[in-house]
Amino acid sequence: MVLLSIILPAKNEAPALADLLPRLRAAQPAAEILVIDDGSTDATRALCAQHGVTCLSSPYSMGNGAAIKRGARAARGDLLVFMDGDGQHDPADIARLLARLDAGYDMVVGARAWSGQAGVGRGLANGFYNRMASWMTGHKVLDLTSGFRAVRADKFREFLHLLPNGFSYPTTSTMAFFRSAYAVAYEPIAVARRVGKSHIKPLRDGVRFLLIIFKIATLYSPLKLFLPVSALFFVLGLINYLHTYIDTGRLTNMSTLLWSAAVIVFLIGLISEQITNLTYKRDG
Repeated sequence: MVLLSIILPAKNEAPALADLLPRLRAAQPAAEILVIDDGSTDATRALCAQHGVTCLSSPYSMGNGAAIKRGARAARGDLLVFMDGDGQHDPADIARLLARLDAGYDMVVGARAWSGQAGVGRGLANGFYNRMASWMTGHKVLDLTSGFRAVRADKFREFLHLLPNGFSYPTTSTMAFFRSAYAVAYEPIAVARRVGKSHIKPLRDGVRFLLIIFKIATLYSPLKLFLPVSALFFVLGLINYLHTYIDTGRLTNMSTLLWSAAVIVFLIGLISEQITNLTYKRDG
């Protein structure tokens, strides 16, 4: 019999969990439910005890990704479902994600529509990430940052060492699955308005999300990022050379500098590509 484990990272989400946990138990009565308490100061632990749910508590906040890793290590299930603990996701949708796993996929991601995005800014950013990831992988990526997904436990644990302790574990895990030729599917879902206040700070986390763009490239194929940048430096150097040759009849230091940058960026990309290949290399 296949055991299902449902993992909910939570930091001060007691109001949402009070409604979510009974609904989750009703939807999946045979599942193992794990709430990963990321240093909460509210009634999360007492609430889990009240509903007979396992709660793994950290003495201080380590981040969303750290909670996901801790939950994945502790879970006993062959299949893992990750959900946000803020009440956005509907437990009834779990059955649809699991049905896609049964169809042969290794990861099924709950894909949000535009109306499910937390604000216009987040929606535009996520749309940009999706398009970039689609270009990098050659596969249609409908929701790169969704925290609602079902995976095969053995395959997900292969990439725990790659997951960050903070945000963007969805990005990292999705790109890792694509890079390793594991089948990924998207299942449309509706999301509710979160209970309570979001832990994401636009200014602080905007910089983190910007780094996601570079992580997407370095996780999948660094040369797809570094090669165009290298070509751009080369073309700029060529344009500068043609301009100065026509004006003064000589090669300037700026053209040399731009061409040198083109070579350096290309070599960095080449080395990064080799490192990426070694990162995903598995014995056997």
